[in-house]
Amino acid sequence: MTTDEVEPVTAYDAAERLGKAPSTIHLWALRYNARRVGKHGRKVYFDFADLAVIDRELRHGHPVPASPEERTEIRLRCPLKDTPGLTAAA
Repeated sequence: MTTDEVEPVTAYDAAERLGKAPSTIHLWALRYNARRVGKHGRKVYFDFADLAVIDRELRHGHPVPASPEERTEIRLRCPLKDTPGLTAAA
């Protein structure tokens, strides 16, 4: 996945890939305004890269930026090499 692609995932799928509970992903969506990319029926889809930045910042003990745009800037400066469930760009 390149840095400008959006990978839509449900909270359940993101939780599985990041090793978290789906409730944690929903909490991040509320607390950190995780980037929502769509909704189909009752399923809400989030940008996996945004959730991965939130996860990484929390694991490293850093404050999580308030907006998805600020997190995108961080992701572009510091690629998500150490994030579980993130596929490397080919």
